[in-house]
This record gives sequence, structure tokens and C-alpha cells, in this order.
Amino acid sequence: MVTPQLNQEEMISGSRLEHVLRAGRFAVTAELNPPDSSDPQKVYDAALVLSQVCDGINATDASGANCHMSSVAICALLTRAGYEPVMQVSCRDRNRIAIQGDVLGGAAMGVHNVLCLTGDDTSAGDQPQAKRVFDMDSIHLLYTIKTMRDEGRFLSGREISEPPRLFLGAASNPFVPPYDWRPKRLAKKVQAGANFIQTQYCFDVARFKKFMKDVRDLGLDEKVFILVGVGPLRSERAAEFMRTKVPGVVIPDEVVERLRKTPKSGKKAEGKRICVEIIQQVKEISGVSGVHVMAYRQEELVADIIEEAGLLPRPRQPDAGESDPLKRKRKWERDKNQ
Repeated sequence: MVTPQLNQEEMISGSRLEHVLRAGRFAVTAELNPPDSSDPQKVYDAALVLSQVCDGINATDASGANCHMSSVAICALLTRAGYEPVMQVSCRDRNRIAIQGDVLGGAAMGVHNVLCLTGDDTSAGDQPQAKRVFDMDSIHLLYTIKTMRDEGRFLSGREISEPPRLFLGAASNPFVPPYDWRPKRLAKKVQAGANFIQTQYCFDVARFKKFMKDVRDLGLDEKVFILVGVGPLRSERAAEFMRTKVPGVVIPDEVVERLRKTPKSGKKAEGKRICVEIIQQVKEISGVSGVHVMAYRQEELVADIIEEAGLLPRPRQPDAGESDPLKRKRKWERDKNQ
């Protein structure tokens, strides 16, 4: 596995996820499914399950264009408890003024990882009458936050007195056509500022291998960390729902058929087994730096999946003091001056 080399400022973000990746360790991130509730305990309960086996916890931003607890609020709760969040930011619901403000607010709370997304159209969600914003797309969003971080200014040109130190991520979907366009789209995101990539669910390993060959041919594996999206399937019915109702998800017939042939009592275990097998396969592909686990309403399976895939033990959790944003800032200043 090649360790992408970026400039020194980008290498020091205070992000545990970045440190794991730059150390050449195979990284694990996972999505925290946001509650339809104002109870913070639901976030803490889900995070507790994920934190011991993950290097970063994604706080989703109304994924699928469905309303849940906000990404910013979840990040506030996670940083308060000392966890490592990845704040997802979607361009669908807010304009550039609101987004830049959220980025600064997240950084002030101790967020050091941001995943930039264009976002699913509102027609995909349960409130299709909602107005779309799309003031920018994910590439423009990457450029915007990179400008805030590296140049210390807003898009307006106004100076930011304390720029946010962020590890920037983006999404990629190698599994939908036009296939030859996907690596080129990825290249544009890297050029705009992406430091890491989390892909859509991978159920077609053969297709992903072809994508990664194109990525390597473009030299992108040496410029960005790629984490492959994986996740367990409860049953063939869940698989059918995902591939017909969830935008961008592709599940081959053979995966659905394998679940269909499994006795009812063993379907959930078989779905987990498929996920473990995929992790083991993609881990051997040159240029892959980690996996991103998306276990919708199945967070309790994540630890078993990571263990059975042979990805334990994980790098140690930060000391309690490292979760404090002021102490992290002082540490960054000490490291910079050494």
C-alpha cells in the first residue's frame, strides 16, 4: 500500500483518522445511523458500539434526503464524549454561507474530518416537496473548505483569523456507469482538495478491481487514501430494497441469490459473512487504504465484522486529553515548531 504524500500543513490536522492512514495502517470508519429523536443517549449508545473498532465515526447529513438529527449536532455530541467524528456536509440543503459557517463551527467543536457530498436529490427522500439548494457541488465544496484551511479566507476573500485544520474527504461510486468517467471524476475531487475517499457500497469486487486499476494508472493511489464502502445485508428482501430504492447502490444478482438460498434463520449471519469476505478481498487490492462500514440499523454487527475480517486490534484510542480541542491545538503548535 502506497502512503499518499501531501504537504506538511495537510498532514497535521489533529485527526486520528489521518494519523492512522499516514502510519500505513488499514483504517476503519463506520457510519452512525442518526436517530429520529432529540435524545442524545441514542447517539452515545451507537457511538459506544463503534468507537472501539473504528478510527472515525461518520455523522451523516440527511442521507437519502431524509430528515434525521443533524450532522453538526451529532458531531457536537461525539466530540463532547471524546470520539473521532467525520462530519458529512451535503450541498443539497444549505447555501455556501451556511456551509462555511457550519465548517467553522464543527472545527471549533473539535471536528477534524469533513466528508464533502453533493447530496441525493430531495425526490429520493420522504419529503420530495422540499426545495433544493445545490448552491455548489462536492467538488466546489472541497475547493471552498480547502481555501478556508490553506489560505485562511472565505470564498468572499474575507480573512479567517483561525483557519480550520481539516482532513478533507469525498465520496466515489465506482459501480454505476459511465465506468470510464468515475476515475476521472475522482481525479477532479483530488485536485479540488480531497485527502481521503469513501466509496459507495461495494458488492461487486470485480468491478471495483477494474476501477482501482484505472485509479492506479492515473497515479491517484499515491495522492489520496481510498476507503471501500462495505456493509452487511439482512436478507434478500433488504438487498432488493437497497438496489432498487437507494440511489447509487448496485448489488449483483449472485449476492441476492446467495441470500435467497440461505435458510431464514441464517440470513443475517450470511449477510455478515458476505461483508467479511468482501473486506478480505478488497484489502488485498493495491491502493486500498481501509474500509468504511455502513451497517444501517445494525451497528451491533460492526465489531464482529471487523474482528472476523482480521482487522483487530485497532490502533489505540487517543488519551483523554487528545480529545480536547484546545489541547490538540497546543499539541499541533508544539509539533509544528519541533
